[in-house]
Amino acid sequence: MRYEVYKTDDQWKQELDEFEYHVLRMGGTERAYTGELLNEKREGSYHCRGCDAFLFVADTKFDSHCGWPSFYKPQDNDAIEYIEDKSHGMVRTEVRCKKCGGHLGHVFDDAPQTPTGDRYCINSVSITFKPKS
Repeated sequence: MRYEVYKTDDQWKQELDEFEYHVLRMGGTERAYTGELLNEKREGSYHCRGCDAFLFVADTKFDSHCGWPSFYKPQDNDAIEYIEDKSHGMVRTEVRCKKCGGHLGHVFDDAPQTPTGDRYCINSVSITFKPKS
């Protein structure tokens, strides 16, 4: 698939550090409870680290106790791309930035305490936080 923001692997490697590249471009995962945005509680918005696309509003972030920042819905239905992931002996739904294809994490329908019932489990390294000004 051709994304609105397209860069070669060499261009991504120049713009992202090694770990950001591993997660965003290779589908890696940061270790649970290590992400810098896990405990972020300020008002603001979350954006794709690869292309700055607006992905989540801070109001939809919740503590799911899974070790990664969790949101119950993206800011717009067109912000996220959904891909079936059959890795690691299970079937999950991978979520990617629809603008650049960057791997964000996975979505699960196991959050009955939220308005949508969904838990978007997102790698901190895949996103940036912009405080409300």
